[in-house]
Amino acid sequence: MQNLKFALSGIILFALVHHVNAQSNKSNFTKTQSGVKVSFKGSETALDQDVYLDVITDKIIRVTALPYGHPFPAQSSLVIVDSLHRQLKKFEVQSTDSTINLTTADLIAKVSLVSGKVGFFDLSGKRVLTESKRNSDAFIADSYGGDAFYKLTQDFVVDPDEGIYGLGQHQNAIMNYNRGKQVTLLQYNTEIGIPFLVSTNNYGILWHNYSITKAGDIRPLLPLNAFKLTSKEGEKGWLTATYVNKHKPDEVFITRPESIIEYSYLTDQHKFPKDVKLVDSKVIYEGRISSSYSGKHVLHFKYSGYMKVWIDGQLVADRWRQSWNAGTFEIEQEFNKDVDHDIRMEWLPDGGESYFTVNWQSPVPEKRKSMFSFNSEAGDAIDYYFVYGKSMDDVVSGYRRLSGKAPIMPLWSFGFWQSRERYKTQAEIESVASEFRRRKIPIDNIVQDWSYWSEPDWGSQQFDQTRFPDPSGMIKKLHDQNYKLMISAWPKINEESSVFKSFRDNKWIYTRNIYDGRKDWIGKGYTSTFYDPFNQEARDAFWQLLDKNLFQIGVDAWWMDASEPDIHSNIDLEERKSVFQPLIGSSVRYYNAFPLQNAKGIYEGQRETDPNKRVFILTRSYFAGQQRYAAAAWSGDIASRWHDLKDQISAGINFSMSGTPYWTMDAGGFLVENRFHNPNPADQEEWREMNTRWYQYGTFLPIFRAHGQFPYREPFNIAPDTHPAYKSIVYYINLRYKLLAYNYSMAAKTFFEDYSMIRGLAMDFPKDKNGLNINDQYLWGPSLLVNPVTEKGATSRSIHLPEGVDWYNLYTGQVNQGGQDIIAPATYERIPVFVKAGSILPIGPSIQYTTEKKQDLIDLYVYDGADGQFSLYEDEGINYNYEKGKYSHIDITFDHKSKTLYLADRTGVFDGMLNERKFNVIFVDAAHSTGIDMKAKRSKMITYSGKALKIKL
Repeated sequence: MQNLKFALSGIILFALVHHVNAQSNKSNFTKTQSGVKVSFKGSETALDQDVYLDVITDKIIRVTALPYGHPFPAQSSLVIVDSLHRQLKKFEVQSTDSTINLTTADLIAKVSLVSGKVGFFDLSGKRVLTESKRNSDAFIADSYGGDAFYKLTQDFVVDPDEGIYGLGQHQNAIMNYNRGKQVTLLQYNTEIGIPFLVSTNNYGILWHNYSITKAGDIRPLLPLNAFKLTSKEGEKGWLTATYVNKHKPDEVFITRPESIIEYSYLTDQHKFPKDVKLVDSKVIYEGRISSSYSGKHVLHFKYSGYMKVWIDGQLVADRWRQSWNAGTFEIEQEFNKDVDHDIRMEWLPDGGESYFTVNWQSPVPEKRKSMFSFNSEAGDAIDYYFVYGKSMDDVVSGYRRLSGKAPIMPLWSFGFWQSRERYKTQAEIESVASEFRRRKIPIDNIVQDWSYWSEPDWGSQQFDQTRFPDPSGMIKKLHDQNYKLMISAWPKINEESSVFKSFRDNKWIYTRNIYDGRKDWIGKGYTSTFYDPFNQEARDAFWQLLDKNLFQIGVDAWWMDASEPDIHSNIDLEERKSVFQPLIGSSVRYYNAFPLQNAKGIYEGQRETDPNKRVFILTRSYFAGQQRYAAAAWSGDIASRWHDLKDQISAGINFSMSGTPYWTMDAGGFLVENRFHNPNPADQEEWREMNTRWYQYGTFLPIFRAHGQFPYREPFNIAPDTHPAYKSIVYYINLRYKLLAYNYSMAAKTFFEDYSMIRGLAMDFPKDKNGLNINDQYLWGPSLLVNPVTEKGATSRSIHLPEGVDWYNLYTGQVNQGGQDIIAPATYERIPVFVKAGSILPIGPSIQYTTEKKQDLIDLYVYDGADGQFSLYEDEGINYNYEKGKYSHIDITFDHKSKTLYLADRTGVFDGMLNERKFNVIFVDAAHSTGIDMKAKRSKMITYSGKALKIKL
């Protein structure tokens, strides 16, 4: 009867309210069980389309728009969790002459009956976000491989001063994507595309699409010759390109005009001069450029080798990437219309196959200055989830409500990780493990990189017995020394491997690359391909290989390299699509989702095999929802250069603000210039300084892991123990372990409260407009402001202290007022780290590994100046019993006005819980400055046995 009343009320509402509007606006609406459908047919002011609003929660509404009369997309989602149960509360649908209004307990969504565009408003009617009207390019019919779909475009109207973050990990040093930024969501080595953004206006958009997508300013990039070009000699229409002998700079191989610089892929190599060996060349581009526009121009570069760019005599870029691994960067320049600017580009290809492309964006047109857009290659509908919240954390929580929680990573993962490319023998890895313990450098994890298998047997997931004669014994020995082992497990299979035939015969692999005969770079070169994780049987078979050959002999964690999948780094996108053909559908439609499905198979496989052992996956590519599979990302094969070090900061912050909390990078950088292989004294010292700064930064990330090509990255291989580099590196590894209680409590907060450990300044200080664009500072949890040093020889750096609160120097306790920029000391051995007033910061004992001893004595630093709160979390550390309620919290609060610290009754219990501990409470204020490098001037030792305490400070 109730359902009948519901249906009749919808019919009556439609009939009475919408009869006239349906005639005039050629639109009508239907109330559905979870929202509303508004249809447009034959309207002069709107596309023929159906627009659906689907209420997920009071704060989350799904919007789906598709051409009129087309069926609603029926595919099950790879991103949205299968267990999503809507807790539908009351919502109302009302009609006006111009809109259909859907109101929940927290927001209002309106569909214009004139244009079909959707807008979101708070309950007071204040605009939060609105669509722009969909026009003819919203749905462009297309197909690929027999799969029919639409190219999709949706524009949104945003506020000019809001901050927009997330969208994955990108190497362009951009923090805030609002106003004139373009980002491509594409899985590629060093680039991660995640279609979720979060705004300082406290909303998020989860763009529900798996295909390659452009976001932000989606206008096509312009080729170089869209500028007015003038050669060095004064000729119109090109720049002068001079190819000289890099060994004899006075010897010119060839000079020629170039008006388009587009050498992006292997298929572009033929465009270079035929008789010139790039490996022996230096290419100099000279001339002048002018634009037909005034305003900010953005030059987009893709390059490998060495690249320097001067504009009007000023050096604006000095970069390097190894020849096979092209990188990207951007240069922003203010140009006035028709004004010539001198340009000089020096390119040292540094390899046989070389890549160099220059494109640019013109200034943002006035009508687009308030617009943020998505443009996807393939989909059935414009489909997104609008997520509203009281804060950016609340918005991220909504995203995880949709796509899955991030499990608590195992306790040992918060220790230090040592890796190198690569330990070639069992003896090497055992020797390094023993040396760490001999030197008493804290460490929990050691990593076995690729090629531990015999050369042709890539994909077998088996050790080469000649170099690793006793892998199970090796792992047992590591475990006996309190190490965990992570191992590289590529989703790649060589044609000559022992498992290829079974995967081929069962149709579990992509076969095109085999037929094409494209070879990899190992040994003689082998034809290879990747398994298909979109196929459940293939996922199961891949896990069974890992289980039989690695998990059963004790491997603790999985390193999923090349999970884009990286069929070949430098073939163009169309070739990649032809090689990657998943069972589920076309490569165009599902291009970005490979890493999600790859992680799914491993996570589900291990949890089924051993439900009591926490999964840990490190992966080079990542997609929306992947956090639910215990996956952490690292930023790929970045270079050991200062500019790459700086680029990682904004890359990691935006990745975290994509709702995906676990991120790291290769501390030290992966790719290494030849000058560091046999360095002169100056290069040797630069290498040591750069690695020191990288380790310092890596201390304050979810995963602290050193890795890279030769030279070796162990602290004792970077510098002798008397050197400041060694001393600083060891200091920060020790600090990492002292912060274990803080870091692990944040991990729990990440699971239980959908928290983000790496935090852009805007997350905690959204009203501080001076902090919205800062790309080289971030908050590590609720208390620490981390400021990496990214310039060679720097002994100080500029720091913005967010407004509204005071900041204490972590090492000395000296206090600074917020809302100002300061020059902070940054000695060789320390990076500036500040503690927010009101913080309660637990500092634990020095330990050699995370489980060496219980943290029965914790220094509890309490920073005056504001009220504070911290919840100390503990559980068993290695299993999933916390999902069953086996954990404990000690809630600690500080009342600034009364200078009183409160420890609440401990809640919860778990096996092995410490029933009593001591806290050494250290009170820090302007009159009693003390830091973690100093002996506390003012402290109180208290014993806590689980009952509430009150301490006057």
